[in-house]
Amino acid sequence: MLVTAGRVGLALGALAAAAGIAWVLMPKPVQVETAAVAKGRFVASVDEDGKTRIRQRYVVAAPLAGRLTRVALKAGDQVAANDVVAAILPPPAPLLDARSRREAEERLGTAEAALERSKAAVERAQAQANQARTDFDRTRTLAASGASTVQALERAELAQRLADRDLRAAEFQAHAAEHELAQAKALLGRYRDGMDGSTELWTVTAPVSGVVLRVVQESETVVQSGMPLMEIGDSRDLEIVTDVLSTDAVEIRPGADVTIAHWGGPGTLSGRVRRIEPAAFTKVSTLGVEEQRVNVLIDVLSPLQQWTGLGDGFQVDTRITVFTHDDIETIPAGALFRRGDTWSVYVAEDGRAQSRTIDLVRRSGGVAAVGKGLAPGERVILYPGDQIRPGVRVSLK
Repeated sequence: MLVTAGRVGLALGALAAAAGIAWVLMPKPVQVETAAVAKGRFVASVDEDGKTRIRQRYVVAAPLAGRLTRVALKAGDQVAANDVVAAILPPPAPLLDARSRREAEERLGTAEAALERSKAAVERAQAQANQARTDFDRTRTLAASGASTVQALERAELAQRLADRDLRAAEFQAHAAEHELAQAKALLGRYRDGMDGSTELWTVTAPVSGVVLRVVQESETVVQSGMPLMEIGDSRDLEIVTDVLSTDAVEIRPGADVTIAHWGGPGTLSGRVRRIEPAAFTKVSTLGVEEQRVNVLIDVLSPLQQWTGLGDGFQVDTRITVFTHDDIETIPAGALFRRGDTWSVYVAEDGRAQSRTIDLVRRSGGVAAVGKGLAPGERVILYPGDQIRPGVRVSLK
């Protein structure tokens, strides 16, 4: 009995030693990072930097050659329409030149003739409008008694509307001719004042109400006709310009939703694509690679009170939605790897890695949408290395 018990103890000791050696030599589980398969809404977007810009910029230019007085306005100053923003002293030579004075007189005569022609056009349009109104009243009376058709009444009404529009257009043309005549008279008067030695300044006024964006010429100097003096715009009328790769621009459509982030304030802003420019341009990336880029114009939809701090030329991040899918499985894109012509992932099941072929719908922003091959709640292995193979023991970090 003692011999038998000793043999059993030796056998058990040998088995324990063998088990310990096997446990030591057994490959340890590979530590992996996993993520759960989620199911919900998938949004694919084009993410690019963008810049704000004022939609309507007005460049105030010198109306004629002369000596510009020092501009007192600074960038950021508010101006109203028709406010004087600069003044120019007329150069003496053109004011004393007989040919210039003769040209001004001829332009005055042209403006007077244009005004008379516009007045005649107004009278003609007024007569046509009166006749069209009379015809419409007559046709309406006949139609009420059944002596005329509905089509005739509609034609008479259309003719009256067209005649009224023609009258308004003629009146606007006459109004413009009056302004042109006044301008010609003012120009000729300034020439005569210049000959009399007047020191009247040529005042330059703001075309619209807004804020001064940039003063091009601040110091007193001699300027030529058409030389830019300053830029004026409405800082509340902002748009965003984002240049994207031409391959991405193909997927973007007008009206696409845009999320505006990192604009300097809390939260994000909402926007909408207004236009995709039809022509691309070449741009060198930070890596020195030439790329074909396309400008995408975005309107800001969030309330103005939310982004009052934004100004012209501010940098923002834009996320343009190009594809959406509801109720679909999503996983981190880092779990994907290629195997031949198909996409696959490793799924952690019962402590082991199992290969799974999937149907990849789309990737965007580090997230992949899977059509089939995975179930919600399963855990996929992220960034699988060479140690990960089918059946390998894994442990979660």
